[in-house]
Amino acid sequence: MGNDIRTYGGWRRRHGIGLLGMDTTSTFIALGAAMLLVLVAATAPQLLIYLLPPVLLGGGLGLVRVGGVPLARLVLARARWRWGMWRGYNRYRAGVVIDHPRAFQLPGVLAPLTLLSAEDGYGGRYGIVWDRRTGLLTATLRVVPTSTWLADRSDADAWVAGWGGWLAALGHMPAVRWVTVTVETAPEPGSTLADTVDRAVVATAPAPARTIMSELVQAAPAAAADVDTRVSITFDPKSSSASPKDLFEAVAELGRTLDGLASRLGGCGVSVLGRATAAEIAGTIRTAFDPHARGEVNRLLAGPDPDEVLSWGDAGPVAATEHTGHYEHDGGQSVSWAWHEPPRQNVRSDVLARLVAPGPFPKRVTLQYRALPAAAASRVLQQEVNAAAFRTQFRRRTGRDETARDSWDSARARQAAAEEAMGAGVCLVAMYATVTVTDPGQLRRAVAHVETAADSAKIRLRRLWGSQATGFATTLPCGICPPELSRRLIH
Repeated sequence: MGNDIRTYGGWRRRHGIGLLGMDTTSTFIALGAAMLLVLVAATAPQLLIYLLPPVLLGGGLGLVRVGGVPLARLVLARARWRWGMWRGYNRYRAGVVIDHPRAFQLPGVLAPLTLLSAEDGYGGRYGIVWDRRTGLLTATLRVVPTSTWLADRSDADAWVAGWGGWLAALGHMPAVRWVTVTVETAPEPGSTLADTVDRAVVATAPAPARTIMSELVQAAPAAAADVDTRVSITFDPKSSSASPKDLFEAVAELGRTLDGLASRLGGCGVSVLGRATAAEIAGTIRTAFDPHARGEVNRLLAGPDPDEVLSWGDAGPVAATEHTGHYEHDGGQSVSWAWHEPPRQNVRSDVLARLVAPGPFPKRVTLQYRALPAAAASRVLQQEVNAAAFRTQFRRRTGRDETARDSWDSARARQAAAEEAMGAGVCLVAMYATVTVTDPGQLRRAVAHVETAADSAKIRLRRLWGSQATGFATTLPCGICPPELSRRLIH
């Protein structure tokens, strides 16, 4: 029976030619320091008393790791966090009664974003999150996935293959910077079902029937859940072959790109409901910051003209405070994690089922894909193969035995290069998860619930200490990408 179950793999952590767990830059710095010590020892050994302490200190900070992270990076992150707290960067208060253009600015990394509403070419409108700092545009497709538990194994295999082909096609679309897939679940507040039943029940219906429907509405919230699946596509007009001259042309090019991507999603086991409207995007962000508003937002979205009552000014919180291990915002507290390590083994197609399944707390699980350009993918993978070969030769020259993990990593690097040569795409993948509670006393229970679900999915999550606000924003349909944010800070 085990031979009939299809498994999948092919992921590995990206490595350079670094030694002893260091990256390429740190390795060359360490080699340079070692050569300097050798030269000083040969020419002026009396100077070693002054050089050894700083070299040993720097080596300790670079080589000693806590949870897989160099101690130097942890010290730098903690120093930045203390500096930000001292300057008040971790606190946000909205000027809700102040009439000026920045009155409803969103907190943190969401500050440069604004919401646009564009025509989709079919008589409707959809929302676009525009980053005024970088010019990136993010549109969201609302989809409904088909459960693999209710499908034949051959169908699930075809969906996985279709998703792999969809991601591989992104390598030929340089304007698509990244794709963010989010599954959001939350306990049903009861208002959605109640409003639907109230509209369906007529006054002339028999009394027993009305009684049964009323009892159903009262009992349903304890067992029901809201489930929303989104595919957010971030588009860079500067990288588009059409070279749009202004925002209007960039939005038009984005619309054409969305048509092609949405049409191919049908073969990936999902049904595309359409593009998310501006009101739906604003409502999603509003309920993330204020979980108590979920019922109200659902009622407004079901109304006759939601765009008039839900805008970007309604999306943000009134107050938010980022702590080291959690994020406090309107009506709730949230904890966010990032993918620390993927499964070290092949997995089944439903490996994430436990993690994304509805639970007792509002939760968002996000997978972010950054496809490497097709022209650069082969070069990057060949560099990974060469780096693995360099580490192997270094171990042989130094008399160290090859570990099982080193052998597995080298085999994965060669496998990825071979699959790319046969037409497979190459993506940088990241995962983020956020859970929210309305009662601070339930925060520990919610954290344990998510971490237990991640363990069952064979995934190691790492809590985003000191970056809770960024992790929270990444799981929203706003096109936030933490690696890109880090690159901007470095440059």
